[in-house]
Amino acid sequence: MKLYGLVGAGGFGREVMPLVNHFLKLTEQHSAYQIVFVVEQKTDETMVNGYKVLTIDEFFSYEAKQKYFNIAIANHINRKRIAELMMQKGAKPFRINASNSIELDHNEVGIGAIFCPYTTITSNVKIGKFFHANIYSYVAHDCIIGDYVTFAPNVHCNGNVVIEDHVYVGTGVIIREGTPAKPMIIKEGAVLGMGAVITKSVSSFETVIGNPARPIIRKEHSDSIVKDTHGH
Repeated sequence: MKLYGLVGAGGFGREVMPLVNHFLKLTEQHSAYQIVFVVEQKTDETMVNGYKVLTIDEFFSYEAKQKYFNIAIANHINRKRIAELMMQKGAKPFRINASNSIELDHNEVGIGAIFCPYTTITSNVKIGKFFHANIYSYVAHDCIIGDYVTFAPNVHCNGNVVIEDHVYVGTGVIIREGTPAKPMIIKEGAVLGMGAVITKSVSSFETVIGNPARPIIRKEHSDSIVKDTHGH
């Protein structure tokens, strides 16, 4: 028997689990398999939405010849940590595609991706490990996306955009198209706030909001600016 574990039994996990069920019905028609939720800490819940809830240790002690996993957790740091742990213990990542998600041609998609309903990947796109594309998001032509990147719902990523590792893109964000000679670049660890319109590249670990998007000035930074302005 094959055992498929979805790590994360919260809101996103409960949204993704029906996609897992449908996807495996299509791809594992003649195989014996079971689907479970996997959590890091033991909880009082032993079942969620009709699926068993196992801890990571219980998942690996479960009797099954082959074990597969994916991770429905938005936090990119935890997603990386759990992915590395699961693979070290011998589980293999599997990809999740909603039946109405669309992928065109000449794309490279890394392990552990999740494509929710009504998502689209067009052509000549490269995507890294454990990418999340929530409902109604798209990635247009000639984009490069790194590892552990999260797209919230309704993200518009237009052509010739480079998104580095561990970037979070909030709901409704629009990223302007770049060019082959000058792509739009979103650097590692950046956060693009809900509804932001990205018209220029974003620096590493920077948080931007608004239309057009601008960096958030943190209080400690603004205080130092005031002191400098007054010569103190």
